[in-house]
Amino acid sequence: MSSPDFSAYGHLHARAREIALLNSTAALLYWDQQTFMPTKALDFRAEQLSYFNGKAHAMFTAPEVGDWISACEDAGLADGPDVEMGTNVRGWRRHYARATRLPTELVERNERAKIHANAAWEKARDASDFSAFAPHLKTVFGLTRQMADLWGYEASPYDALLEGFEPGARAAELAALFDVLRPAVGGLLGPAVERSARVPADLLAGHYPAAAQQAFNAEVAAAIGFDFEAGGIATTTHPFCSGVAPGDCRLTTRYDEENFLVSLYGVMHEAGHGMYEQGLPPGAYGTPAGTAVSLGIHESQSRLWENQVGRGREFWEHWLPRAAHYFPHLTRRTPEELFAAVNRVRPSFIRVEADQVTYDLHIILRFGLERRILDGELAIRDVPAAWNEEFEKSLGLKVSDDAHGCLQDIHWSEGLIGYFPTYTLGNLNAAQLFRRALADRPALPGELAAGRYGGLLGWLREKVHQQGERFLPGKLIEQATGEPTRVEYYLEGLREKFTQ
Repeated sequence: MSSPDFSAYGHLHARAREIALLNSTAALLYWDQQTFMPTKALDFRAEQLSYFNGKAHAMFTAPEVGDWISACEDAGLADGPDVEMGTNVRGWRRHYARATRLPTELVERNERAKIHANAAWEKARDASDFSAFAPHLKTVFGLTRQMADLWGYEASPYDALLEGFEPGARAAELAALFDVLRPAVGGLLGPAVERSARVPADLLAGHYPAAAQQAFNAEVAAAIGFDFEAGGIATTTHPFCSGVAPGDCRLTTRYDEENFLVSLYGVMHEAGHGMYEQGLPPGAYGTPAGTAVSLGIHESQSRLWENQVGRGREFWEHWLPRAAHYFPHLTRRTPEELFAAVNRVRPSFIRVEADQVTYDLHIILRFGLERRILDGELAIRDVPAAWNEEFEKSLGLKVSDDAHGCLQDIHWSEGLIGYFPTYTLGNLNAAQLFRRALADRPALPGELAAGRYGGLLGWLREKVHQQGERFLPGKLIEQATGEPTRVEYYLEGLREKFTQ
């Protein structure tokens, strides 16, 4: 029997690496846009990003790529003994099947629309004026629906969007999950709020200079495992992480000098994303074997470090002295007081600052609105009123302005429609992964209390980061924890922490 011909795989690998250079350059341009780009550079930046993304799309969807993938499959590489080869061939087939349904012209047009929509969103948010953003949002949703129709779906256009963020997820299944989660969270909310009422709202009141926050946050991020020789932190309107390239992962956060927790947990959240990016096999960059498998898995990493670690009692047993070093008025506080304060439950307007109990109610609201817009049931002009109505139903608060309502998130301006459910999937997966890590590493609570995070990070590296796209999201969680994602573990954790 003759040996398989690996030339097609070599061509694919070379093409993937070339595309990765284009994508990493586009990622760097985007990061610059969000941080330091002059306002007058916007139009040309839109052309730059449109070019790079269009070029990458055209290179990947070229007919020869399909021929090379078929040749690899015919040679048995997709299911052969080489794990990396198999991961790449299967991943390339899946991505190629999706990418070839979109014409390059549409990809470029969508990129230009997003760049201008993002700039309009920033101004509209600052002015709390949805009407200034509405035309751009209408364009973004229109293009998104057009792409969903081209990608194809059986039950809902939302399914086509989910496939790009969380392969295998379906809107009907998420709706069923949320039908379980919403009343369960509602049942927890009253007791959790009552318990939190014992914690004074002004317990951590004081002045927290931004420079001191930056120093403290950097110390925490480095301690949990973010490599600052391969990354950094900047300031933006909305926190995000950008894995630009191997050895270059950029985080951002924002600062409130009356509340240092905003930036701290923003950094811990984004550092969770960053450590996933830094933990991917660097030699496989640009290929499925070196790419995060889904946003739900990505969010599991950010939510795990933010909540299971950062809002844990052990965290403040170790970090309160260092926090007091930067913010001296905290010397009069105890670790138990910090633990209570950072876990205080109360409905609030801003998702990224929401407590663990109410957080998923924010996600469920966005999921419902996105589906209604895509299905033509909700006009763009009516989004603020619909948002405010649903928000009051879910969280019992009257939204005072658009900045605290439908303009607070960057995602719609970025065309990230279908992304929000991955936060809740991330919550569920984070709880389940942390539970399994505790079972596998009984010494973990003591390690966390001592500020030693290498054991947990090493476990995540092995179980999640280094797997790339070897497994689809559901299978990855099953491989890592021994069972499929279960909502029960997440709810058990909330009950234990907030009502007992």
